[in-house]
Amino acid sequence: MRRNDIGSARIQAGRHDRRSTRTQARRVLQTSAATLIVSVFGFADPASAHVTVTPSTTAAGAHAVLQFSVGHGCEDSPTTKITIQIPPQITSVTPTRTALWTIAKQTETVDPPAVDAHGNKIVQRVASVSFSTQSPLPNGYREVFELSVQLPETAGTELVFPTIQTCEQGESAWIEVAQDGRNAEALELPAPSFTTSAPAAGTLHHTATGDAHATHAPAAAPAPGTDRALTIAALVAGVLGALLGGTALVRQRRRP
Repeated sequence: MRRNDIGSARIQAGRHDRRSTRTQARRVLQTSAATLIVSVFGFADPASAHVTVTPSTTAAGAHAVLQFSVGHGCEDSPTTKITIQIPPQITSVTPTRTALWTIAKQTETVDPPAVDAHGNKIVQRVASVSFSTQSPLPNGYREVFELSVQLPETAGTELVFPTIQTCEQGESAWIEVAQDGRNAEALELPAPSFTTSAPAAGTLHHTATGDAHATHAPAAAPAPGTDRALTIAALVAGVLGALLGGTALVRQRRRP
């Protein structure tokens, strides 16, 4: 082979190697950015296969908004009704109205009567709330149902919300509860649940004497937009780190 041909072949090989290096670096950057976005904003949620509950707060004695998320049907069948059973520890429930869904509350007698934190006697409570629709929720589409409740006063109380999902064909009973040390993640149809926590220092709470209006000064709230700014800054820093790593990889491959 002539020297010119050998030189040309080496040049072509070098160009191919540099293109391969740039492609590899680009893939590293894309993967890193996608991982950062998922970890920061939580776009990927393995638990989305279940009916779940997300409370606005778990502090004992607090008023909380519970969001029940449904993101699938019964197999492939659209959802027509969701019935949420309310645990006996909760005596105050207010559903949020939502478009396309009709709400029905079923009540039951509290025997013996309970007394709330304000000293009011409770003889009736909402035992379950149903959301039904004439426009079924297609499989693969998400809907959120909200209930405003007052959480029990005792921290460490496990609250379980057995939920029946009715579809055009069949139903799913999300009523399983982990018992005898079983792993809740191993349940096929786990009931939505969470556990109350101790109230944060400085938040509204009831005193031991029963004074429902006693409060402590609220804790200073973070400046508006602080959380979002920190989240964006963390994301940008992560992406810059990935870019620097990709650049270093390219330079390393270019060295003789």
